[in-house]
Amino acid sequence: MPMDRTDIPQRDWMLGREMVLAAVEPVRCTCRRQSMISPLRFPTEIHREVSELVKDFFSAHAHVDTILVVNSCARGRAVAGSDLDLAVLITPAAASQAVQSLETMWQEFSVTHPLIRQFRNTGRFTQVHVDVFDGRMIPTVWDDGGGPDNFEVEIGNRLVYAVPLHEVGAYFRQLQSQWLPYYGEDLRLSRLAMVREACARDLEAIPFYLGRGLYFQAFDRLYKAFCEFLQALFVARRTYPLCYNKWIQEQVIEWLSLPELYKELPPILSVRKIESSEVGEKAEALRALLDRWACP
Repeated sequence: MPMDRTDIPQRDWMLGREMVLAAVEPVRCTCRRQSMISPLRFPTEIHREVSELVKDFFSAHAHVDTILVVNSCARGRAVAGSDLDLAVLITPAAASQAVQSLETMWQEFSVTHPLIRQFRNTGRFTQVHVDVFDGRMIPTVWDDGGGPDNFEVEIGNRLVYAVPLHEVGAYFRQLQSQWLPYYGEDLRLSRLAMVREACARDLEAIPFYLGRGLYFQAFDRLYKAFCEFLQALFVARRTYPLCYNKWIQEQVIEWLSLPELYKELPPILSVRKIESSEVGEKAEALRALLDRWACP
């Protein structure tokens, strides 16, 4: 489905303690039900205040193209103790020294600013994460034991599910045109084959580890193969994921419309007795799912 690239002005208003910022028109990423969140909702007022602080800091720099809210806050799933995650897209003309300088200035600024200190004190795990990136999405080629990687996750989180804090820059729109609704078919098929091969290899190694009594290593390979299966599943369905270790139920049931598959996923990692052949049985079940759901 074509993407609507018209600019939509930002608005903000208060609904109790929840701040809502209208961002951009939802972006349909595939023919399936996958879309960017439309309104950006912060769980607390201080989340909104810190995001405005980040916007003011980075928008003053010439190399900054677009400032994005990512992860839970972008999807309206954040709670009071959630991190505030942002990504700052810089123009291709920016030199690596300029990027490093910008990151250093932000670190020095954030350490001493009272509002950010106040925000971090609101919860034990509450942090402000700001990633500066140049928009280059480079697929990796795995060696033996490689995978999974974050190639599709990075595109999804920064170009599909992110919500701009200000007017969208030209470079951001260029990247969306390049990578959405999905990357090219030749690359997709080659990556799908690579991910499937890595997943199958990890599953085949599990009986070897079990035979040596290396039960925890066998389970480690099972979990790695589980994440690779999810990566292959999303590549097979031309859908950008959020991640492979969170929001699995939402992604598989709501985005991919595969509730029957999701029922089979929790049992894969539900091991009652690790010092047994059970991990091997789980590996066989996962291999069957790989062949059924993640084919080219």
